[in-house]
Parts: sequence; C-alpha cells; structure tokens
Amino acid sequence: MTRRLANIDLLNKCDANASRIMLCNIILRDMWRVGSRCSLVSGGAPCALAVSVLRAGFPDPEKDPAGYAELTNALYALVWEDGDGWFPIGWLPIAVVDALVKTPTSVRGRMDINPTDRTVALFHELDTEEERTRLVAQLTAYWRKNQTFRLLRGWRDELWPVYGRHGELLFSMERAAMGLFGTTRYGVHMTAFIRRRDADSKYDFRIWVPTRSTAKPTYPGMLDNTVAGGLMTNEDPFECVIREADEEASLPEMVVRSYAREVSTVTYIFITDERSGGEPGYIYPECQWVYDLELPSDGSVIPEPKDGEVESFSLRTVEEIQEQLAQGMWKPNCALVMLDFLLRHGICTPENEPHYQELRTRTHRYISFPGPHHSFH
Repeated sequence: MTRRLANIDLLNKCDANASRIMLCNIILRDMWRVGSRCSLVSGGAPCALAVSVLRAGFPDPEKDPAGYAELTNALYALVWEDGDGWFPIGWLPIAVVDALVKTPTSVRGRMDINPTDRTVALFHELDTEEERTRLVAQLTAYWRKNQTFRLLRGWRDELWPVYGRHGELLFSMERAAMGLFGTTRYGVHMTAFIRRRDADSKYDFRIWVPTRSTAKPTYPGMLDNTVAGGLMTNEDPFECVIREADEEASLPEMVVRSYAREVSTVTYIFITDERSGGEPGYIYPECQWVYDLELPSDGSVIPEPKDGEVESFSLRTVEEIQEQLAQGMWKPNCALVMLDFLLRHGICTPENEPHYQELRTRTHRYISFPGPHHSFH
C-alpha cells in the first residue's frame, strides 16, 4: 500500500479550524439529543446519569454509522504495520496532521500519508522501541518549544505506553501529548467508601469524593474519584493505585495493599472540550482499572490532600452524588467510573434507569486499537 502523499500541498489546503468546529458541533448535537430524550422520561437523577455518560459524543459505528462517518471524516487514522499488515492505533485531528506536514522531516522522521484512506504512518521506520520513543520525544518537544498546541502546556514528564496488536510496546510518549495522536490511554481509579446506615440516605454507602484543585490545568475544581492516576510505561496497575493513593489522598500503603479490590475495568471514548486544558476536539480512547476500597466506619482512616492535586475530600451519600452528576459537577471520565460503581452495587438498576443497558455498554465500550484492554473483552 502506497502511503506517500503525491502532492503534499493537498494537505496544506485542509481547514483545521473548520474541522475543529465540526467536532464541537457534533458534541453539542449529541448533548442536545440525549438531554431532550431524557427530559421526556423522568427528569430525575438516574436519567441525568445517562446525560453524563452519553454526552461523550463519539458515535458507535454500528449504532450510529452516519454519525461515526461524519466524525471520522474530520480525522486521520494513525496506522502501524506489522507482519500481518496495517492497523490503526490512534486518531489524528486535521490540525495535528497539518502540524506534522509543517514539521521538518529531521524532527519527525519519515511520514507516509494516504489522503484517500485518510491514514498517517509515523515512527515506523525505526527498528527498536527505544529509538521510536526518542523520535516521539523529539517531535513532541519541538512542538512544545514552538507552542504549537496548548495541550502541551500541561507537560508532565511522564511516559505513557502505545501498544501493537500482539501486546508489544511500540513506543512511549509524553503524557500531555497522547491526546494529539488519539492513542489509547490507561489509568487506575479507586473509590473509597465506608458503610453507614442512617436516616440521611436509603443506601448504606458513604463515598469519599475529592474536589480537584482549582490550579489544575485540566477540569479544575471538578469532582473526582477518591484516587485516580495515569498508568506509566511498564507500571503495574495495582502498584499505580498504591502510589496514587499515597500521593493524592495520604492513604497508608498497608491499608490499600490489604483492602483494595480490583473490581472492573471501564473503557470509553470521549472528545475533549475546553475544560480539558487544550484545544477541543481531541479523541481520548481510555481504559481504567477500577478498584473499591472499604475503609473503617469509625473514621480511623480517612483520605487527606497531600500533593496539591486535591483541595479537599468530603464524605457523600449516594443521593448527593447523583445530584452532583446531574449538575455536571464531575470530571467526565470520573463520572463514568462512579456510574460503574452505582451499577455494580445495584444502586442503578433496570427498574429505575430507562437507559440501563446503554449505560452498561458505554462504560465498557469496545476500543478497536490494540492494547491490554482487549484481555477484558
């Protein structure tokens, strides 16, 4: 398959701003559509949970082929080749493709573009993962230095993995740059709770909910899961939970190691908006390893802020969390993880949620790009 663009000027005629506007219009259209449908049902908190999930906006190719085609026509697929042929590993907005075209070959390496298939092949001419990782770092550092994308202002000096379809590590990339290439991101989320039964709630769960620091570049001041963090290259998910529990919530390692339980994975694809710390319209396929941690009801172990990521923790009833979700107070992907908690613990059921099955599907979405998330499907 020939992937060299015959006339590179063709790509320079792409209107990146128009493509970004198209993506934003798709998001708004889907939010309106879901909100209108929900308002016809009960208007209560369970239905509002559906809005939190369904507003993500990335259409399912089987359920909404027209919407999927409309969205992907504003994107290029980042592709890779192995012994079995070509396969996609990410989504590139037009603005990123345009920036790649304008970047010197000496910085980004060889790039093969097929404007008919709307594919881009990058980093593939190098033989080793280490060489490819260095090339990726060179490219993203160049963009950061030249302030090409606002997204790179959130540079974290953390390397995240990008996988091939046989489980091999293709290369690692700066965390802040992952969204530019639309590759699958991995992380861990943990919900800490106590059991308490009283007149304040019909449920015996009291859940520790953090408020994100207003100084954070992404989703400042929004509500979050008790502990959450990105999974770095070669990091074990459980060890990541332990690290993040200490850094973000001051939870003792012994407690987390002894009582945290891996209970689920949540997979989803969402489109960024202005709250995400960069330009809107990036595609984020994500897989989160999900943990529950029941803490002592006597309050002998409580989460407390440590590294500045969190402003405060509050102990909330299920009803309070449902209302917060309905008001859009939660960081979008954390709302999905909390919804998964409510589904798993029988709080959100087919009897009280008309969108129950679709919510289950959206919290365990199939991601076609390769990676360890496929072991859960």
